Amino acid sequence: MKSAPTMDPEAAAAPGTPPESTGRRGEGRKRLPWRMTLSLAYQSLGVVYGDLSTSPLYVYKAAFADDIQHSETNEEILGVLSFVFWTLTLVPLLKYVCVVLRADDNGEGGTFALYSLLCRHARAALLPPGRGAEPGDEDQFSDAAGATAKKYLEYDNADALGGRGGGAAASVRRVLERHKVLQRVLLVLALVGTCMVIGDGVLTPAISDVELPLACFILVCLFALQHYGTHRVGFIFAPIVIAWLLCISMIGVYNIVKWEPHVYQALSPYYMYKFLKKTQRGGWMSLGGILLCVTGSEAMFADLGHFNQLSIQIAFTCMVYPSLILAYMGQAAYLSKHHILEGDYRVGFYVSVPEVIRWPVLAIAILAAVVGSQAVITGTFSMIKQCTSLGCFPRVKIVHTSAQVHGQIYIPEINWILMILCLAVTIGFRDTKHLGNASGLAVITVMLVTTCLMSLVIVLCWHKSIFLAIGFIVFFGTIEALYFSAALIKFREGAWVPIVLAFVFMMVMCIWHYGTIKKYEFDLQNKVSINWLLGLSPNLGIVRVRGIGLIHTELDSGIPAIFSHFVTNLPAFHQVLIFMCIKNVPIPHVSPNERFLVGRIGPKEYRIYRCIVRYGYHDVQMDDQEFEKDLVCSVAEFIRSGGGASKANGLTPGVVDRDEERMTVVASGRMRMLEDEGLGGAAASESTVGPSRAARGEREIQSPSPSPTPTPAPATGVRKRVRFVLPASTPRPNAGVEEELRELTDAREAGMAFILGHCYVKAKTGSSFLRRLVINFGYDFLRRNSRGPNYAVTVPHASTLEVGMIYYV
Repeated sequence: MKSAPTMDPEAAAAPGTPPESTGRRGEGRKRLPWRMTLSLAYQSLGVVYGDLSTSPLYVYKAAFADDIQHSETNEEILGVLSFVFWTLTLVPLLKYVCVVLRADDNGEGGTFALYSLLCRHARAALLPPGRGAEPGDEDQFSDAAGATAKKYLEYDNADALGGRGGGAAASVRRVLERHKVLQRVLLVLALVGTCMVIGDGVLTPAISDVELPLACFILVCLFALQHYGTHRVGFIFAPIVIAWLLCISMIGVYNIVKWEPHVYQALSPYYMYKFLKKTQRGGWMSLGGILLCVTGSEAMFADLGHFNQLSIQIAFTCMVYPSLILAYMGQAAYLSKHHILEGDYRVGFYVSVPEVIRWPVLAIAILAAVVGSQAVITGTFSMIKQCTSLGCFPRVKIVHTSAQVHGQIYIPEINWILMILCLAVTIGFRDTKHLGNASGLAVITVMLVTTCLMSLVIVLCWHKSIFLAIGFIVFFGTIEALYFSAALIKFREGAWVPIVLAFVFMMVMCIWHYGTIKKYEFDLQNKVSINWLLGLSPNLGIVRVRGIGLIHTELDSGIPAIFSHFVTNLPAFHQVLIFMCIKNVPIPHVSPNERFLVGRIGPKEYRIYRCIVRYGYHDVQMDDQEFEKDLVCSVAEFIRSGGGASKANGLTPGVVDRDEERMTVVASGRMRMLEDEGLGGAAASESTVGPSRAARGEREIQSPSPSPTPTPAPATGVRKRVRFVLPASTPRPNAGVEEELRELTDAREAGMAFILGHCYVKAKTGSSFLRRLVINFGYDFLRRNSRGPNYAVTVPHASTLEVGMIYYV
């Protein structure tokens, strides 16, 4: 709850889908119907703008707290109004609404989304290849996934579709790619901005003037509501914010008309000059209070993934901005006619409210202050999700709370951690003035980071003039640096709180990122060569057992060290072996026809394949049976098409030739797999109505004979029979292909085993004390207390084999 107010004694209908940059040529951005956009704009009022809308409660009070006095000349109050007007106009309206909201990363916003966007247009990422590889930088893929990833991983900007830009963009890109120091600075900037948003997410709900027990109760209720989802919370909270905005705007108009109709003259920048000339250092320090008029502006960008660009722009320009300007003008009009009398007068919001409606306004203000915390909580969820996807935060459970707006998420672990931290700050830090100083520093730091990253986006991503980027950073950077200096000067008066919180979260992110990189580098350096695999033979005691072995690996090329560890200790593996790597590509959805990228490892008779499974960030992963079926069908289609050696039958093969393997995008739907429970059972996946398959010209391929060691079902005692059905238009496969397909059906009938590797990272002997501390304690603690890796399915325990291995890095 943002500054839950007290009386001064002396005074979602169905949600829509966010616009998605599909990353495919010719498609552009999807436009929503106006009805859907307006529905999202309505929801955004309850989620995004609660914090910004409640700022009139405390801005004047904070500005006149200690540093300046309200005198009869009115130069101070009119100067503060001028600063408030131009700050609201230049930062939220001009910077965020008109510029920054356009720099979304496939619909996602926030400082880390800007970093992700930059990594798509320059090799500026410190993350390992394949971990968080970004659109537009398909060359970062270390395997043939890059051959088809390019279809998905396109630039958002149409100008970038033809290439990587030239002129200033190419020069800036080369500088970034050459200097690791600049890449680290870029990552640190993104992490600082993200950590400050999280810190603000802790501070904003804790700012309250109500009694401590009630404040704690409200906090618990607020965080308990989060699991219902953004669209439900938005529909609940939106009427409160709308009522509050209408209330303050009407009170503002009343005060302007009654007390000072000429208050509009203070909108001239000249009054800012007069204010600073008269107040000097006190006026500069009061900017820390004036800064609070834009707290919540950063949430417009951070919460972008929960709504869409147009809905947030409509809500701000049509409702929030005019209401806030009228409210501030009305307060200034009232205060210009009511000056300090005998030292017992305090500048506050409620003194400008007509007495007859003061208590109803107080009730609405308390509700609006509670809603004000929602913006930073929702933004924190979005930014944690982005950090997790790029390997900069431990894995957490991400719940998509809407079936239509997939950017609307809820993270249980983060929600309860925020609640505990908010309660701790509320109980242990009761000075709301100091908490306001802390929140102001967090907000202005995020804005400064956004300005720095946006200047790079203008050049690298939008391919605009470097002088435009310099002008952007100089203009907005100067304004924000002025406010930053005023907020930082109050370090001992509460501004240290967000720095401490950001430092803690920064340490968590850096330790996890460092450990993740070292673990991945160990995998790359110790992966097994193809020659080692070719050297395996029955003479070495290696046994091939019936069935399909599915090995989960984070490597997208080569053979992971965990497999050699497994074979060394248990010299046997399955007759068909599939190394599976899951790629989360930064587009909303991956077409089922292009989900599987299949290749062969080693000679054909080894029956060893690699499958890269690609999911978009909005894709819902399949259940285990459906996934196994699609995976086996994809391998079968790869075999039927000639093992990736041709472009037969319209398949799109990978263009990357490798000594080790050749990858092919496998289109589903050409070959079907039927599974019967027993020899006479009906096919589970095919209707018996209509012409027979023979009449349709279709052909079946099945295992050569019943298995001598069937695997009976627990209850019925029947076993599964598998058949592949080839469409009539498909040429008859040669004998080698048919034999390989029959062996695949035989292996599928025997069952599929999931081989999972568990890696424990330790610092190697002779490492420095700091490295041992980070790896052996910090990273290990985070690993043990975070979610495990994402698998394609919920792995059935009865079919799971876990292999452990220690990585010395």
